[in-house]
Amino acid sequence: MKKLLAMLLSVAMMAALLAGCSGDSDKTGDNKDEGQEATSKVEQMLADVEKSMNEQLGEVPEKSQGEKVGVLISSTSNEFWGTMKTRYEEAAEAAELDIEVFEASAEDDAEGQLDALNTMVGMDFDVIILSPINGTNLIPGIVAANEKDIKVINLGPGVDEAALADAGGHLDAKITVNFEEQGQTVAKDIVERLDGEGQVAILEGLAGAAQSEGRVKGAEDVFAENEGIELVASQDCNWDTDTAYEATKDIMTANPDVKAIFACNDNLALAAVQALNEMGIEGVYVYGVDYTSDAKAAIEDKTMMGSMTYSSAIYTKAAISMAMNLAQGGSYDAPLYLPLTLVTQDNVADMEGWK
Repeated sequence: MKKLLAMLLSVAMMAALLAGCSGDSDKTGDNKDEGQEATSKVEQMLADVEKSMNEQLGEVPEKSQGEKVGVLISSTSNEFWGTMKTRYEEAAEAAELDIEVFEASAEDDAEGQLDALNTMVGMDFDVIILSPINGTNLIPGIVAANEKDIKVINLGPGVDEAALADAGGHLDAKITVNFEEQGQTVAKDIVERLDGEGQVAILEGLAGAAQSEGRVKGAEDVFAENEGIELVASQDCNWDTDTAYEATKDIMTANPDVKAIFACNDNLALAAVQALNEMGIEGVYVYGVDYTSDAKAAIEDKTMMGSMTYSSAIYTKAAISMAMNLAQGGSYDAPLYLPLTLVTQDNVADMEGWK
């Protein structure tokens, strides 16, 4: 009898163990399926973005014919521009293209960026791709490039083309994103989450910077269309995190009922998150732009609500294709626009593999 009971107990324990293993296996399978689903979503999103860009680009060279291309970015002191530098180098390597990337010392170093461009003009580049710190700081260098028949592509933050024309210069091509649409998209999400009522604030970037001014205008337009939304503050932060941190404290002290903050990049947004945490304030939706790794982590741990993004890999690949095309005799009559994506706490799990 004891042997029979022992045998039955042993069988029961084994059944329980196998059931447990089966359950763990099912969970592992479920997690794997979820990961594959997220990967497939991102792959489809990237494929759609690339299709849009290819339709705008038309036929372009796949490989270099020996062109030399110079790239001038803002500053890798911002992670976004560090990522862009890497993506440029990857795209150039794939195209077997010789490039060199230059930058300013900081995001507000407009004079230093012009110095870098003047250095580039003195080198033997066929094409220069540039992203100005503000709309006018690079105009003298662009005119000098035109005079040497160096093709100039404006990527991202816009050159003031009217001022450039007045100075006797021109751009050969432009590839960018719709900055106003970025602000509009974030503002619409805020309005929806607030059910159309509440106080909001904006942390601006740098005065004169096209991306900051476009984002602010887009958000302001949406807020103005909704009577229940009150924009209580819009503070210039000069792309400086310390300024954004102090501005957030000042805004929340003066307006404790603010329910959402739109910052014009992720660095400013993360500074706002820090200020809110130190003040012990919860429940404020904070949004940024660029979807940096720190912003991604903050969205995942629910201290940020969202960030606007676009594919830096496809952006730079398209710019490299444009540069080779221009150097080989091609031309562009209109700007090219990269599609946008808003990442929030609702869809961040689906964004693994985004680049």
